Amino acid sequence: MSDTRLVLTLHADGLEIPVEVTRKHVKNLNLRVRGDGSVALSIPQRLSFTRAQAFLDCKASWIIERVRRAQMRNTRISPTEGESDGDGRTSYPLWGDLTPLGFDHGSQDFIDNLYREELGRVLPRIAARLERRMGVRASRWSIRTMKTRWGSCTPSTGAIRINARLAAYPPECLEFVVAHELVHLLEPNHNARFHALLDEFCPDNRALARRLRQGPVSPDTEKRSDHDDELEAKLPMADL
Repeated sequence: MSDTRLVLTLHADGLEIPVEVTRKHVKNLNLRVRGDGSVALSIPQRLSFTRAQAFLDCKASWIIERVRRAQMRNTRISPTEGESDGDGRTSYPLWGDLTPLGFDHGSQDFIDNLYREELGRVLPRIAARLERRMGVRASRWSIRTMKTRWGSCTPSTGAIRINARLAAYPPECLEFVVAHELVHLLEPNHNARFHALLDEFCPDNRALARRLRQGPVSPDTEKRSDHDDELEAKLPMADL
């Protein structure tokens, strides 16, 4: 049986992103954002394109951030990490990648302001999507620069605070922290029920918690920058 191809369109964040979907003899869904910013998805032979579209919609945040990252890589000068290039630009971690931010903007206050702006742009979309999925809603979201916590929640008032410096890490880390804090509205304590709910709504939570204990940019980021970003999903069909 020959591979079947179809181009689906992801509509998210005001963007229309074409995705080349191919049926193959695979067991899992394999999502790839290529170095040029194009997106491809391999799916099992029997998986419907309708469910493939649902999977893409579920992974919209992951796709958008990597497409934007690829576009930035393809248009920018890439200086050495932590060093100025000949024009005074310096690289800083942004969404898990190194990004040149302009001239003479090396202060931590400038970077923290940038992170707050980035989180202010991305957080509402992620929070709304997870609130719908989890059937719970925070009374108030706020963005703060915190030194010891990635997020905090006051279950009695429903207020959630998110650390602006999560903008330095891959976007899936932000999704994990948002899910973690929303679970506190369902279960205030870190007990077995809390962890079961977190496993349900963020199955990769343990790996993402480990990722947050590392630096914002992994040591081989520059080596990976010319490579594709890939995501393999082993999801029950009921989740799509």
